[in-house]
Amino acid sequence: MPELPEVEVVRRGLEPVVVGKTIERVRVLHPRSVRRHSAGPADFEDRLADQRVVGASRGGKYLWLPLGSGDAVLAHLGMSGQLLVQRRAATPERHLRVAFELSQGHDLRFVDQRTFGGLLVSDGGADLPREIGHIARDPIDMLFDDAVFGAGLRRRRTGVKRALLDQTLISGVGNIYADEALWAARLHYARPTETLRRAEVDRLLAEVRTVLMSALRHGGTSFDTLYVDVNGESGYFERSLAVYGRADQPCLRCGAPIRRDAFMNRSSYSCPRCQPRPRRARW
Repeated sequence: MPELPEVEVVRRGLEPVVVGKTIERVRVLHPRSVRRHSAGPADFEDRLADQRVVGASRGGKYLWLPLGSGDAVLAHLGMSGQLLVQRRAATPERHLRVAFELSQGHDLRFVDQRTFGGLLVSDGGADLPREIGHIARDPIDMLFDDAVFGAGLRRRRTGVKRALLDQTLISGVGNIYADEALWAARLHYARPTETLRRAEVDRLLAEVRTVLMSALRHGGTSFDTLYVDVNGESGYFERSLAVYGRADQPCLRCGAPIRRDAFMNRSSYSCPRCQPRPRRARW
C-alpha cells in the first residue's frame, strides 16, 4: 500500500496540473470506487460538475483536492489506486474507474486494479476533510509535535512497530518505512514502547524522517507496476532498501542474514544481530 512518500509524490505531481482547472464532467465507471460516498455515484458526479480545483493537499496516506465551493474530493489509493493525468484523447486504461474531465483538455483518471481505494466528496472539507480528522499529523509536517509523539508512544504499551503503524499516533508510516527506520535506529520491532528511553525515541523519529525524505527524493518505492506517479512512472527507492524484502540477504551493516517474521498478517524484516529480540517482547 502506498505510504507517505508515494502519496506525496502523487500530490506534487497533481498540484501544477490540476490546480486552477475546472472539473467539467465526472464519469464513475465502477461504483465500488465511490462506495465511501454515501449518496452514490450519480450524486458524486453531480456534486463535482463545474467545480474549480483550488489546491492539492495530503494528510498521512490521504490526498484531497480542495474545491472553490469549500468542499473537497478525498482520495485513498488503497493497494493499487493510481491518479493519472492524461490528455483526453489518450486511450482509457484497462482499470479506469473514475474519470474527471478537466478544462483545457486534460483528464484526471482514477485507475485501480483491485478496487481497494476510493473517492468521496467531503462536505466543507477543503481545509481538512472531517473523514480524516482522527488521524495524526505526519512526521514531515511542520506542526508535528515531537514531544507529544514521544509521550504518546511510551503510553501505548505495545510493540514499537505496531505503534508506528497506528495512524492516530503518527500518520503516513507503513510497513516498509517502519522496518527501514527501525533497522536504522537499531530497534527490534517488538521492543515494548514503555521501555524506550527518550534518546531512543528521538533517534527513531529522526530515522523515520530520514527514510521518508530519502524515499521522497527517489520518487517512492515501486515493487510492481501498481504504484506510479501521475505520469505513470515508477519510483526507485526500492534500490535503496536496507531490510524490507531482503530476507536471507546479508545485512548492509553487519553481514548477518536478514530475518523475515510474520507480523499483523504482513511481514517484518530485521537484522538479528543489529536488532536483537527483546527479552520481553510486545507484538
